[in-house]
Order: sequence, then structure tokens, then C-alpha cells
Amino acid sequence: MGFFMNKRAVLTGFLVLFALAAQAQVWPGQTIKIVVPFTPGTGMDTIARTVSPRLSERLGQSVVVQNVPGASGNIGADNVAKAPADGYTLLMGANTMLMASQLYKNVPFNPVDDFSSVSMAAYGTLMLVANPKTGIKSMQELIAQAKARPGFITYGSPGIGTPHHMAMELFKSETQLFMLHVPYKGTAGYVQDLLAGELMVGFLPVHIAQSFVSSGKLTALAVGGTKRHPIAPSVATIQELGVKGVNVDMWYAFFAPGKTPAPVVNRLNTEIAAIMNLPEVRSVLSRAGLDAASSTPNELAAVVKKDYQRWGTVIKRNSISTD
Repeated sequence: MGFFMNKRAVLTGFLVLFALAAQAQVWPGQTIKIVVPFTPGTGMDTIARTVSPRLSERLGQSVVVQNVPGASGNIGADNVAKAPADGYTLLMGANTMLMASQLYKNVPFNPVDDFSSVSMAAYGTLMLVANPKTGIKSMQELIAQAKARPGFITYGSPGIGTPHHMAMELFKSETQLFMLHVPYKGTAGYVQDLLAGELMVGFLPVHIAQSFVSSGKLTALAVGGTKRHPIAPSVATIQELGVKGVNVDMWYAFFAPGKTPAPVVNRLNTEIAAIMNLPEVRSVLSRAGLDAASSTPNELAAVVKKDYQRWGTVIKRNSISTD
């Protein structure tokens, strides 16, 4: 009996492998959809619309972009998590989904378990800046003033749970500072009040921040990545300045529904990685303040797992919620 059971298990295994191989050979046989869980014009949207025509050309199938905004990206991400795991629905995701999925109650998906990682796509660096009226000229001066007058320093963000907000929460946690958060409903009002001096400090994407720094409207204190950025090579990183463990780079990546066959994931990874390395793609993304990148599926999966835990700790420690 055991012999026949073993033969049946082996046969079943071969049939599964055969089915996966067959699917990989015929894939893609229809239009592929890239879901962007935010509105047009965002970093995610720029990446997806830059990649889609080139991916279509390489795969010989139409690749369309669909914007499904709502709940800080949770609605679009959930749509992809529940889509068939056949490689025809992809998610243009970012590390924000690791935050948003833990900021809202009753989110119906898990970003670690419910997606197949495909490839990293790009990075975006944040710069910590101060309004010149504050007289704060360095990160050390900011820390000293915040410790001397807890709650006096004000900082803003485009909203609760945005990368700008979470970056400062991580910075505050690592430096044990208390500063007052002023959330806005979008970027425009936040930037306007930061420039006007209504807010004292904040994080901005490096390409936006540097233009204001160059014109003297803001003071650069540090960049939030693991290394200095080419746009602002003279600005040291937060870690260089003595605060370890604060890497607040935003990242963007492609995902498929969980359990998408490995041959399909690997084909997508190969094609997307090739696209991200094209000079014209790197140029387009650079103008949008993004640094093109790629990775293996396993490398991306490791980043997702690590960052999910890291941001979850920050959210729980500071009792941050959008509900």
C-alpha cells in the first residue's frame, strides 16, 4: 500500500511541475494589468506607466495600468491580493503598504503572506529640512532644541501614515524626542506652511527639498538613506551624523498575487530588471526624483519581511492609527 501511495505522490508531483511548466510556456496569453493603488501622477504611477509599454513589447502582450486609489493604498493592494495567481494582475507597490496595512483596522490582506515578490523598481530618498526662521542649521541643533523644549518643535506631513510622517516617527523613536506632529490633507498645504515658517521642520523628497535649499528657502539637515544622494552630495546621512538605524528611504516594487507560479514570477523578474536598467528609464525616473533599481524575488521578499516588522514596531510603540 505504501509503495502505491509513494508512486501516487511522485506522479502528483510530476503533474504539478508539468502544469506549472506548461503555464509558463503559454504565459502570457492575454492582457496584463498593473494596479497602481494611488492616483495618477504619483511616484508609483510614474514607474508603472514608464514600465508598462516596455514590458508589453518584451512580452508580446498588452500591459495596461489601472489606478485603484483609496485607504492609503489598501484598496488597490487588496484587489491584487484577491486576484487569480496567474501573472495577469500585478501590483505596483511601495513600502507604504507595509505601513498602511498596520495603520488601519481590519485590513483584509497581509503584505508579507498574500503577495509574491517580483522585483524592486526604484528608491526615493527623503531629506530632513528646517525653515531658516528657526535658526536650526544642523541635525544636532534640532535634537538639542527638541530635548531642551519637548513639544515645542513642530513638524508636518501630508497626512498620518505617509512616508514623511513615518520617517519622523522613526527619527523621534531613535533619538527619544517629543515633537508636535501637524498632519495635512495632502502635500501642497504641508509644503506651503513649511516654507512659510508655520512649521519648523519636516521631511521632503530630496529632489523637491534640494530646490528649496538651493534657493535659501529651507535648510538641509540630513538625508534619510544609507548613503548620500547625488542631488545633494554635501548633505550627510542621518546615520553619518550619529543616529543609527534610521533608514527612511522609500522603495517601490512589483508584486503578484501570492502563489503565482515561480516560472511566471521569474520571467516577470527578468524582464522588469532589464527594463529598470535601461538608460532612458533611469533618466525618466531620475527626473521624477526616483532612482531606478531591481532585485531578485527573494531579495525583495526579505526586504518586505524586515520592513513590515520595523514599521510595525514604530506604529505600535507610538500608538499611530488612522482609525
